[in-house]
Order: sequence, then C-alpha cells, then structure tokens
Amino acid sequence: MKENQKRAEVLMNRNKDILNISLIGDFINYDNEEPLKALHEYLGQKIRYVKFINNEIVSWDSSLLLIIFNMIKLFKLKKIEYDISDLPRNVQDLIGLAFISNRKANKPNVSDYGVLGNIGESVIEIRDVTVNVCSFLNEVLLSLGRFFSFKSIMRKTDFLSALDDCGPKALGIVSLISFLVGLILAFVGAVQLKVFGAQIYVASLVTIGMCRIMGAIMVGIIMAGRTGASYAATIGTMQVNEELDALQTMGLSRIDFLVLPRLLSLVITMPLLTMLADFMGILGGISIGVFMMDLPYQEYMKYAMDAFNLSNFLVGIFHGCCFGFIIALCGCYQGLNCGRNADSVGVTTTKSVVFSVVWMIIVTGIITVICQGIGI
Repeated sequence: MKENQKRAEVLMNRNKDILNISLIGDFINYDNEEPLKALHEYLGQKIRYVKFINNEIVSWDSSLLLIIFNMIKLFKLKKIEYDISDLPRNVQDLIGLAFISNRKANKPNVSDYGVLGNIGESVIEIRDVTVNVCSFLNEVLLSLGRFFSFKSIMRKTDFLSALDDCGPKALGIVSLISFLVGLILAFVGAVQLKVFGAQIYVASLVTIGMCRIMGAIMVGIIMAGRTGASYAATIGTMQVNEELDALQTMGLSRIDFLVLPRLLSLVITMPLLTMLADFMGILGGISIGVFMMDLPYQEYMKYAMDAFNLSNFLVGIFHGCCFGFIIALCGCYQGLNCGRNADSVGVTTTKSVVFSVVWMIIVTGIITVICQGIGI
C-alpha cells in the first residue's frame, strides 16, 4: 500500500443502535475495501442510525467519495438513516449529486383545473405571446425608422457578413433544389399531358408555376431551414452565454445590433434568390422537355416565353420579399426569447423553422386571395 493510504483510516464505533463512522487522514487514491467488509458485519446487527464524523480529513479525492457512496447505498438498501452533515461541504454536494434519481428533463406541469381551466391557461398563454410578438414588431419598426433616418447603431461589418451568409453562400443549394423542383414539376406534368398529346404545354406549366409561386416557396423553405435556423441558434447561444445581457448593460439596442442587419440582408437577397430559382426551375423543365420528351428546343422556348407574364414574375418576387421578412423575424424573435440552457437553443431553432414555414403558407394564402380579388 502507498504511504498516504496507510495514513487514511475509517474507524467504526457502535453505540447501541447508532453507528459512528470516523474518517481520519489523507484519502488520496484510497482503495482499501476493509471498511466495507467491516460495515457488512455491523449492519448484520440492529443499526437504526449512522453518522459520518470528520476527524481531520487532511485531503481527499474521488476515492473517498466512492467508499462513502458504496456505504450509503447499503444504508438505503436496508432503509437505515444516515447523517453526512459533518463531512466537508464539497463532499456533501457531490454525494447528493450522485444520488439524484431523476436525471431527465423536467416535464411541464399539467394543471388539474379541468377543461375550462386548461382553456383559460391556453388563452392567457396566447395573450402573453401575442403581446410579446407585438412588442417585438414595434421595436423592429422603430429600428427600421432609425435606420432610414441614419440613427441606428447597426455595424456595416455585421450587415455585410449577414448578406454574404444568406446571399452568395446560398446560391448552390438554391440552384440545385430549384433545378430539381422544376425537373420534377415538368416530369409529373408530362405524364398527365402526354395522355392528351399536349406535352408541349409542359413549358407553360413549369414557367407559370416557378415564376408565380413555386420558386419563392422553395427558396423560402430552404432559407428557413438554412438561415432562419442559423439566426435563432446564433442569437440563442448569445442568450445562453449572457452576451445579450452584456449588450443591454452597455446600453446598446439588441434590435439594432442583431436583428436589423439580418432582416435587411434577407429582405434584399430573397428576391434575387427567387429570380435564380425561377431560372433554374425553368432550366430543369427544359432538361425534361427537350432531352427526355424530345420536344424541339425552339418550340419549347416559344411556349415558355408565351407563358411568361410580368405579373406572375412580380407576384413571385413580392412573395420572396415577404418570406425574407418572415424568416428573419421568426429566427431573431425565437433567438431573443431563448432560455438559458443548451436544450433551449435546440427548441428555439426548431420553433424558428416551424413558425417560419407556417407563416409563409399563411401569407401565401392571403396574397393569393388578394391577387385573385384584384385580377392579377
């Protein structure tokens, strides 16, 4: 045995139905199993209460915790009360942590107020969320006002970095997905139109579909999952690291500093990405119509150009602007309202994508109804 192990002693003294366990010396790399064997002999007798006594513990490491932990497991098994209040405070905390039975995340409390009570709680929660969202939108509008009056504190480097992230770096994924969507749209349309011998109208189908709505929707979904989630995760991590609190302490507007550059960059790049998606989708339709259906290229392009309409194109661009605004707001709002732990960042990121997609669909429906009403 090592010298420090010889200096460490675990003494047991029984007084009627009370067992005193005295710890003495230097418990570094302590690997003596004799105290556990002796404890089994004592527990064979009638023991009601065990008290750990700190008789000048010089130093200790996890080996001391291990032997105390194994002893307490025996006490719990035999339902014997024990007292570790005389041990060093750090030892008490670590032993308490080791015996935490439920290490899973706490489930949300479910009220037992009945149906009406639950409905009331839901209404109150919706009201609180609505107030928070309206307050956030008000702050964003005020920040935009400061920007256009040249009074915002938005840094140029932040704006350029956000612009690069949601612009040039997104070209590849947007081009690929839009090309495949146009290809699939043309292939599915061709299967049906071929029955009537009208394959040439695939060109019109793809052109109108991509320019009016499909290009904008695909870009919106891509950017919601790519950029909106990134906004939520980035700002949420800043919340966890207390960087948002630091900004507030320094008197800096979190909206100007964090939300405004991301909002402007998405609103600027989304229409441009929508135009790229329209072009790539039409290109995907050409690849099906010309190379798989053997349609003449000139004829295909003639029908595509005849189907192209400036109104449809502008409606798609307007969709892109609205989607950029929605994605930036959802991502930044969820990030600013993130919790203080790592799990909250994941929940925040998920909510950002879900709410972005839901609101994009809602806005698409509203715009479609308005356009139908005014004849566009």
